[in-house]
Amino acid sequence: MVNIVIVKAFGLNAADYEMQRFGSGHINSTFLLSGKDGSKYVLQKINTNVFKEPWVIAKNQRLAADYLATHSPEYLFITPVRTVEGEELFFFEDEYWRLIPFIEGSMSVDQADNPKQAYEAAKEFGKMARLLAGIDMRQFRATIPDFHNLTLRYSAFQDAIRTAPEERKRFSEALIEAFLRFSDIAVTFEKLKTDPDFGDRLMHHDTKINNVLLKKGSFEGLCVCDLDTLMPGKLISDLGDMVRTYVCPVSEEEQDFSRITVRNDYYEALMKGYLSEVGSTLTQTEKEHLFYAGKFMIYMQGIRFLTDYLNGDVYYPIKYAGHNFNRAQNQLTLLEALVAKEKELQQVIDRCLN
Repeated sequence: MVNIVIVKAFGLNAADYEMQRFGSGHINSTFLLSGKDGSKYVLQKINTNVFKEPWVIAKNQRLAADYLATHSPEYLFITPVRTVEGEELFFFEDEYWRLIPFIEGSMSVDQADNPKQAYEAAKEFGKMARLLAGIDMRQFRATIPDFHNLTLRYSAFQDAIRTAPEERKRFSEALIEAFLRFSDIAVTFEKLKTDPDFGDRLMHHDTKINNVLLKKGSFEGLCVCDLDTLMPGKLISDLGDMVRTYVCPVSEEEQDFSRITVRNDYYEALMKGYLSEVGSTLTQTEKEHLFYAGKFMIYMQGIRFLTDYLNGDVYYPIKYAGHNFNRAQNQLTLLEALVAKEKELQQVIDRCLN
């Protein structure tokens, strides 16, 4: 049932549309509006438990849209539809709603099934980063403060080690020690944070492959979607998340750790795609930390899972006892597999840069 008040706020007649659940996202509530005239829109209720200030999301997207409309008018940037009152969001019964154009002929995939998909998705994220490289970052705010702040995540990990129940601490002893052996990753991030040659960019921060729309049939990249976390950040956030989620044939939910591998062809495909677009804008320090990006993101996600396990599973939803512990073990296995291939994967990066 289409909510008449919400749809009317965006200038649409509810009687002309059917509404159904849409997409595979777990944060916001998303619906597809299909009109009798063939028009389609995506209607979303923003999860204010995750996004405390929805208007910051709206402002960031509008600033980026206006900049791109001026400097790269041919670029497809999905911009929400304003209400009839000219507002970016509609506030109704203590909830924030927005309306997004539906991109015809598009599709998304939940995992990279071949290197071409990895290449196309990475290319789209790289293109957006390149086109936004000249924007004034002072206008933007974080939609989730400290989202990829490894210093904060590492501090929370150490706090959890100190305060965890003895039983969980003993059970996790070997895993804790293994993550502590990689603490240089956190030390490197602390140094990079204030490096003037490693400044903030406007980053997506959630570069899973299903956040890129592909052309149906050809799987060519169309555009980036799901821009809630478009905010100031470092290049390693977007690149690292692609490495974490594209190169392994299984997800962080996999419990058979023997299946966790780093696929060189997927790694090369995503590096080629991303660097073919954003490469010309990179600083020397960014170029020197492209391999580090994967370590950064996998390590941060791993210690977040282990921190949550030590704290009693209070953040990530779990489906069984030890779920977060297994997720952490999964990410450690992926990190070790990546580091073991550092020399050959750095050669891949060098070829892509040249």
